[in-house]
Amino acid sequence: MALIELKNINKRYDDGFVALKNINLKIESGKFYSLLGPSGSGKSTILRIIAGFSQPTEGEVLLDGKNITDMDPAKRPVNTVFQNYALFPHLNVFENVAFGLKIKKEAMSKIKPAVKTALKMVRLDGYANREISELSGGQQQRVAIARAIVNEPKVLLLDESLSALDKRLRKEMQFELRAMQKKLGITFIFVTHDQEEALSMSDEIFVLNDGKIQQNGTPMDIYDEPINDFVARFIGDSNILPGRMIKDYEVEFAGKKFECADAGIKINEKVEVVIRPEDLDITSPEKGKLVVTSLSQLFLGDHFEIKAVDMDENEWLIQSTNGVKIGKRIGLYFDPEDIHVMRLHESQAEFDARLESYEGGED
Repeated sequence: MALIELKNINKRYDDGFVALKNINLKIESGKFYSLLGPSGSGKSTILRIIAGFSQPTEGEVLLDGKNITDMDPAKRPVNTVFQNYALFPHLNVFENVAFGLKIKKEAMSKIKPAVKTALKMVRLDGYANREISELSGGQQQRVAIARAIVNEPKVLLLDESLSALDKRLRKEMQFELRAMQKKLGITFIFVTHDQEEALSMSDEIFVLNDGKIQQNGTPMDIYDEPINDFVARFIGDSNILPGRMIKDYEVEFAGKKFECADAGIKINEKVEVVIRPEDLDITSPEKGKLVVTSLSQLFLGDHFEIKAVDMDENEWLIQSTNGVKIGKRIGLYFDPEDIHVMRLHESQAEFDARLESYEGGED
C-alpha cells in the first residue's frame, strides 16, 4: 500500500484558473521524490494539498489508505520546509527547533534530547544558543530541517528549499539532503524547477507541466526515455527530429534509415527522434552515420558545445571533449541505443505498456 496517494485531484481557483488536472500519483515510504517542472506547472500546489494547506476542488488524498482530504494540517504526520525557511528571528536555534514540541506541550525532559539529536543530524552540534541572524543561508536551512524532523514526521515536504542558496552551497546541500533522507529513512517530497537537482537526488521524479503529470519514473528513465517533446527538452539538452518508424528496431530520420532500440510502434507511424548531445561522437565524414557542417562552438570548461547542420538543414547540438574547426564537415557516430523514438501524444500508461511488451519479447 502506498504511504500517500492522490486520486483524481483537480484544483480550480475562483478566477477560473485550473492549477491541477486529474492528478494521480503514489508515494511509497522511505524514498526521495521530486516534483519537477517550470513555474506555474502545479508542483507547489500538489505539495500544499498533501500538507493540507490547500483543498482540492475534486479528488482524494489518502494516507496509508485512509482519506485525509479534510484533515487539519496540524494533525497530519507531515512537516514542510518552506522556500524562505520561515524561521522565527526572535528565537535562537534551540527555541526554533523546539517550537513544535512546545506547541504539543511535550515535557522539557523530552524536548532537550530530541532537539540535540535533530541538530546533530543536520551537523549543527554546538549551535543551540546561536541567534538566527548569526547563521549563513545553509545553516538556516539546516535549522528549518531540524525543526521539521524533530517532530518525527512520516513525510518531509521541501518547497524550493535550495533556491535561495548560491551555486556552491546548493551543490553541498543536495548531497546533504540525500544523505539525510537515507539516514532518517523517512519520505522526502522535494519541489524544484532545477533539473540537475531532481536528477541528482531523487529515487523517482514526477515531471509536471500545465497542471498535468507528463511523466514519472527514475532519473535514468526520465533522462534516457523521455515520453514526449516537453520532457525531452526540459530534462537536459536534446536533439529532436521528425521521423518515421520503418519497423520494429528501425527508424528513419534526417533522410536515412537507422537501427534503433525501440519497438511496438506502427509501421510508417510518424514519430519524433531524440539523441542527446553527449551521445554524439565526432569522427571523420567517411566513418560517420551522418555528416554535418560545424557552425559554432563554445568552450565550457570540461567540454565543447558545438552547433552544426546536416544536409537537410536539421540543426544539431554536440557536446564533446574535442573541439572542431568552424565550417568543417564532420561525421557523427551514435549507437542504436542512443536513439530514442517518441510516439506523438503517447500517454504514460501506453508508454509503459509498450516498453514492457518489447522488453519482454527480448528476454
